[in-house]
Amino acid sequence: MSNQLRNLLIGAGVAAVGAIGTKVAVDYFKNRGQEEVVDTSQGDAEATSAEEVAYATVEPSSVQAFLDKSFGTPGRYTPNRPPKVFDYQGKQYMVIWAYDNKQQKNQMLAFIYTGQGRDMIASVGYTAQKTDYNLELANTPFAIEVNGKQIKSGQSETSGTNDVDFVLAA
Repeated sequence: MSNQLRNLLIGAGVAAVGAIGTKVAVDYFKNRGQEEVVDTSQGDAEATSAEEVAYATVEPSSVQAFLDKSFGTPGRYTPNRPPKVFDYQGKQYMVIWAYDNKQQKNQMLAFIYTGQGRDMIASVGYTAQKTDYNLELANTPFAIEVNGKQIKSGQSETSGTNDVDFVLAA
C-alpha cells in the first residue's frame, strides 16, 4: 500500500514530507489542519484495518506545481488549506482545497487514482453566497459535507458556506 501511495506522489509531482503515517479514518477526515509529519526513521506505516488511512504529509509548494500543470493556467488555483493525500481500503486519493483566482471562489478538488491514471471525482466551488458542485462519489465511501449536509453525487448548487469537508459518508 505505501508503495502505491508513494507512486501516486511521484506521478503527480507532489513531494512528501516525512514518512507515510496511519490514522483512524474518522479522525483523519475531521482534521482541517496539517497532519503531523511522521519521522522518516520510523519508516512508512501500513494501515492495519479497514478503519485506517495511510497518509502522506505533502510539501504545500508541490501542490501548487501540480495545480498549475493539471489545469494549464499557472497561479489560477492557490492552495488555502492542507491537502489530503491518502490510501483508504486499497485505493489512493488526493483532495486539494484552493482559491480559484479566476472565478474568485474557493474550490475543493478530489481525485482517485486508478491503473489508467487520475480521475476527478469531486469539484466544489464555494463562496459565502453559494456552493456549486459536480460529484461522482457514489462508488466511493466518501461524501462532501456542506453546512452539515452530506452530498455524494450530482451536479447542482446549494447555499453558501465558508468551508467544504471531504468526509466518510454516513
